This record gives sequence, C-alpha cells and structure tokens, in this order.
Amino acid sequence: MVRDDQAAGFRGALSPERAAEIDEVIARLTRWARGREDIVGLLLVGSCARNAPRPDSDIDVVLLTTDEPRYLHDTAWAKELGLGELIRAQSWGAITERRYSTASGLEVEVGVGAPTWAKTDPVDPGTHRVVTDGARLLHDPAGILSNLLASC
Repeated sequence: MVRDDQAAGFRGALSPERAAEIDEVIARLTRWARGREDIVGLLLVGSCARNAPRPDSDIDVVLLTTDEPRYLHDTAWAKELGLGELIRAQSWGAITERRYSTASGLEVEVGVGAPTWAKTDPVDPGTHRVVTDGARLLHDPAGILSNLLASC
C-alpha cells in the first residue's frame, strides 16, 4: 500500500502537466461511467492505481459492462471521452483491450469485459495478478469489484 506522502514523491517523477492530464482523464472516465447503467464496474489498475506513474506510463482501466459489444464495436464512447485514436485492440481472454492515444501521446488502455471477470469463487489467476499489482475502485455500484479486491 502506498502512503499519501509516498504518492507525492511518485508524482514528482511526472511533469505537472502530465500529472494533471492523467488525473483529468481518470476523473472524466469515472464521471462518464457513473452515468451509464450498463457499466457495473470501473477499476483503475497498474502504476496509476499504485500512485507510481512514470513519464512513460499509460492509464490502465478495467471496464465491466453488461453490453460488451457496445464498447468493442462502436467507437462513439471513446470519441465522447476524448480518448484519441485507437492504436491497438487485443483479446486477453475475458478482457479485450482497447488502447487509445490522446493528442499529447498519453495512452489509455481500456480493458472491456463482462461482470464475470470479477468472479471470486475462485478468482482467475490473471485477474488476481492484475488486482494485486495495484487497483483502485473508480465505480462499483453493486460492490462486485469491492468483493474481488477483498478476495485478493
């Protein structure tokens, strides 16, 4: 667990502009997810969740939805969020990566999956690895991500 005083030191590795951009994109994603009934979870993972981003870090989020095709085949949501150009799409089993690059070059990886990604009986080894590497709840209306974090 990273303490607040440590987080301030990690943020020092980023330019103030990059730190502000990362914070703004995360806040935008969170506000947007809270307004969508089909999104049952949004989890920040990786270095940003650990409060340890580097200048070359991306933003990694897991988006759990009851309507996966909407986020895998339609790009309107990414345009609405200003995520930039789609630069890669790749399946990782239960999660499909959609990687975007903003105008500044900040990459945003959105892993789209069904709520079953967060199942806890048992926790999938890949899911466990992602969560224990650093995870922060952004949107969890039904508590499924809270249960996952507690199980890990």
